[in-house]
Amino acid sequence: MSVRYLQSPIGVLRLTAQDGKLTGITLTDRAGEDDPDPATDRAAAQLMEYFDGKRKEFSLETAPQGTPFQRAVWKTLAAIPFGKVVTYGDLAQAIGRPTACRAVANAVGKNPLLIVFPCHRVVAANGLGGFTGGLPIKRTLLRLERVKISEKTAFSEKFFFTFPAKRDTL
Repeated sequence: MSVRYLQSPIGVLRLTAQDGKLTGITLTDRAGEDDPDPATDRAAAQLMEYFDGKRKEFSLETAPQGTPFQRAVWKTLAAIPFGKVVTYGDLAQAIGRPTACRAVANAVGKNPLLIVFPCHRVVAANGLGGFTGGLPIKRTLLRLERVKISEKTAFSEKFFFTFPAKRDTL
């Protein structure tokens, strides 16, 4: 496994890859020893372009480790466009499991590829919701994408993304 640490505007990110595919992007308290490879280098470059406002989509080979349900949730996260948000209920509906909101929220919280699988774009029906990395980081990422945040009320409809009607189901 290769690893690279990246100092970013939201803190130190630990990037991991195996067999040329990105397996993790996580927040960490401090950098460790780098052992990068082309996959972590590409991810670092694309993440910095994102933070600089020059990238809205990622083009990386990924290999997240998780259950089939989790991978379905994470794959669907990747379809949420830059500058848009969805609710946990929207996400559950999109994977064909409309009553699985809690399970979806749990899978979102276990997202191994922060930012690339944009879990920060998932919000509660009546406001910001939670975020594994902390709400200040979620706010920072949404503001970077120019999503107007209102802490006390639901998001403006113009920021919501609607998944296409036909989606793969579990």
